[in-house]
Amino acid sequence: MAAAVPAASPTAGMQENVAGLLCYIFGWISGLIFLLIDKRPFVKFHAAQSIALNIAVFAVYVAFGVVGFVLGMITAMLHFPVGFLMVFLWPVIGIAALIAWIFLMYKAYNNEKYKLPIIGNMVENMIR
Repeated sequence: MAAAVPAASPTAGMQENVAGLLCYIFGWISGLIFLLIDKRPFVKFHAAQSIALNIAVFAVYVAFGVVGFVLGMITAMLHFPVGFLMVFLWPVIGIAALIAWIFLMYKAYNNEKYKLPIIGNMVENMIR
């Protein structure tokens, strides 16, 4: 009777650094795919951090939008329009998210397990 050969991981032929970079490439979608199919700790960390980063960026956008709306309504009632400044600050969040995204892909490709300040520790505890 032949012994059952375990099925190889779909990412078995891929180097860890390439898989870590690909965790970030399509945001939370690629992070979720790699979190589910790859069992290597380095890849799982970057996959989970990719998901957490995208959730955090979404939460910041929502919070910023709510604050901008409330500030716009308050300042409109006072006839002192300050809420329009939020329009100029909105792209700053997008640029910061883009820089973080590229930086994390760079670090993953260089085989570095870079942890984001708040998200990194949460992710590391989550995937243990």
